[in-house]
Amino acid sequence: MSLRNSVPPGAPRTLSAAPPPIEDDKTPLQVIVVDDDATLRRQLARMLTARGMHVLTAEDGLTALEQIDRHQPDVALIDLRMPGMDGFEVLAAMRERTMNCEAIMMTAYADVDVAVRSVKSGAHHFLQKPFSSVDQVVVAVTKAADHKRLAERASKLEQRLLSQERFGELVGTSPKMEGVYRIIEGVANTRSTVLILGESGTGKELVARAIHQRSSRADKPFVPVNCAAIPKELVESELFGHVRGAFTGANAARAGLFESAHGGTIFLDEVGDLPLAAQVKLLRTLQEGEVKRVGSDEAKTIDVRVLAATNVDLNERIGLGTFRIDLYYRLNVISVLLPALRERGDDIQMLAYHFLQKLSRRMDRPAKRLSSEALKTLRDYPWPGNVRELEHALERAFILCHTEIIHPTDLPFGKPLPDREARRRGEAKGMSALRIEGLVDLPYPEAKKRVLELFDAEYTMEIMRRTEGNLSEAARQAGMDRSNFRRLIKRPRGGGPT
Repeated sequence: MSLRNSVPPGAPRTLSAAPPPIEDDKTPLQVIVVDDDATLRRQLARMLTARGMHVLTAEDGLTALEQIDRHQPDVALIDLRMPGMDGFEVLAAMRERTMNCEAIMMTAYADVDVAVRSVKSGAHHFLQKPFSSVDQVVVAVTKAADHKRLAERASKLEQRLLSQERFGELVGTSPKMEGVYRIIEGVANTRSTVLILGESGTGKELVARAIHQRSSRADKPFVPVNCAAIPKELVESELFGHVRGAFTGANAARAGLFESAHGGTIFLDEVGDLPLAAQVKLLRTLQEGEVKRVGSDEAKTIDVRVLAATNVDLNERIGLGTFRIDLYYRLNVISVLLPALRERGDDIQMLAYHFLQKLSRRMDRPAKRLSSEALKTLRDYPWPGNVRELEHALERAFILCHTEIIHPTDLPFGKPLPDREARRRGEAKGMSALRIEGLVDLPYPEAKKRVLELFDAEYTMEIMRRTEGNLSEAARQAGMDRSNFRRLIKRPRGGGPT
């Protein structure tokens, strides 16, 4: 049987381009060919071996199951019709034994409907005999193997995340993060003030929450305060409270945030932006363990653990006379330096998986995975906005990407791949062929539904690219209400042709 015979009219479309292998696993792909036709087995084995794959062969289903169990190949090419145990039975046995091997069914043209049902039963894909070309088989095997390795990578990341959940939302196992965890464990059950240092977006509040949650105060209030966000004239009132009539508009007495945190922890983020007058009162609170409301001479004793954070150089502020040196020493009893994301190596991969899982739960949509190219793009990017920027980039990609796999072009800074760039330019003929092929096997109503879903996906993705992610402007250009356009973007898509 020739591998280069043409496909009969009306047959399902072939895959067009082989994706690059998953870069996390450099081992050659291992494939098993299961077919009672000895000539075809030899042809497939020779062809796949020439492409750098390790190939096993089996002439029947029982032999195939023994080989799969012993060698654990990545992909099994299984003939649908064989004497004895047929392809359906082999596939069912593989699923029953939870064999970690992707299956591709091989079938004659008359069996296409049956093959489609086999895909629904767990096969990754099916190939129609006679094959259109060598590349058709290679592409199908490569895509199936990549799907398996993406799933394995996600599973490993999930296990790593579960093993370190003791630090709440802090994610990562790089040496620098392990150092952060050690400090958290060491200081959690003390009363010492802690100064958390690091660039904006590195997760300083998460460190503060982890310290609080591991302390004996975990069941008491945790009060985060963004010092930079409070108007200077209101800082003292917000932190320490005020009595009635203390200033214009103080129509009633009000407790401050320190009193609200009594028994627990207060987290002073961007503490370097506090005005000097507030720094004086904060120093007294740290030294005496009491607060005075604005307009009152009465001191009130409080029990509050103080954690502070800044992304500015406090020594430079001290030199400029805008930060008190005695307050600095009082806050900096113990310091934690959070590394920038670009210094955390493989943590980027773990964080990306963590955020994609969170987005899936929050939006109640199927989980998405990163292609190898997208993961490399994330690793190569310098991340000036650190973890916060990574989370926002993935949220954008999650919303705009309408397939299971996120590619570089779905990221705000990713370089489009050539075929995706052509599609982005809107080459009508190529887009039509890409979208319509494969739909003719569906009933008309289902095929029409898929085409409309694909149109929605392409239209919204293109208009969001054109407006650089500006939802309001995209809705205006689309002639839609903003809320309706947002719902269109978030609408779950069906599993159309890929």
